[in-house]
Amino acid sequence: MKLATWNVNSLTVRLPQVLDWLAAQAATGSPVDVLALQELKMADDKFPVQAFADVGYHAEWLGQKTYNGVALISRTPASGVVKNLPNFPDDQSRVIAGSFSFGGATSVRVIGAYFPNGQAPGSDKFAYKMAWLHALREQVRTELASHPELVLMGDFNITFDDADVWDPEGMREAIHCTEEERLHLQAIMGLGLHDSVRLFPQPPKNYSWWDYRDLAFRRNRGLRIDHILVSHALRPLAQSCAVDKEPRKKERPSDHAPVVLTLAAQ
Repeated sequence: MKLATWNVNSLTVRLPQVLDWLAAQAATGSPVDVLALQELKMADDKFPVQAFADVGYHAEWLGQKTYNGVALISRTPASGVVKNLPNFPDDQSRVIAGSFSFGGATSVRVIGAYFPNGQAPGSDKFAYKMAWLHALREQVRTELASHPELVLMGDFNITFDDADVWDPEGMREAIHCTEEERLHLQAIMGLGLHDSVRLFPQPPKNYSWWDYRDLAFRRNRGLRIDHILVSHALRPLAQSCAVDKEPRKKERPSDHAPVVLTLAAQ
């Protein structure tokens, strides 16, 4: 079972890259079973459902014109789909959840999420982010009670600690790196989730996002803000998890790279 998350920063622009990446993964003999996408930046009626169907994938999505938008792309249909947070009225499209069966033996609940950026500490957008994070935690708590085999993945817009930041001193208490954001993230982890990347040895300065400016990718000045969290029940099944930087090297890439988790079948 292979699961991945990728903030594509406009599916309109990046659709060919997403399809090429899925094909490349399949060519290795290990196709992606569920791909969570963020920042679709398209209305629901513009979603390219047929393009994914043509390559053997189902899709569930929650779009929004110009901004936000999330989707779950999967080799088997999703069941029990929930869009956005039921406990948090919101006009921004940020969360989509569904259950997936693999070989009839394992059902995994997947929550794909695009966390608010927050703009800057003390701003209205930061206050919205804090309220949204609280609501997400309560929804994850509810989901875990019904679905112990759960994955929460997406663009979190939060780093765990200094190791996720290219310049930890320079970004101390800046957005993505504030103590308040990290405490919310730890509270979500405290429900019984584990950072898949850190279950395995990783290269130093391991990031998933790089600014388009100042040759940030070439200089590896990035942040690790894209995460895949697995529940206690799934942790023993985790076989590998890594950031795939190859798509970030393409022409007109997203500023994020995919993160890929492989689970053993039960």
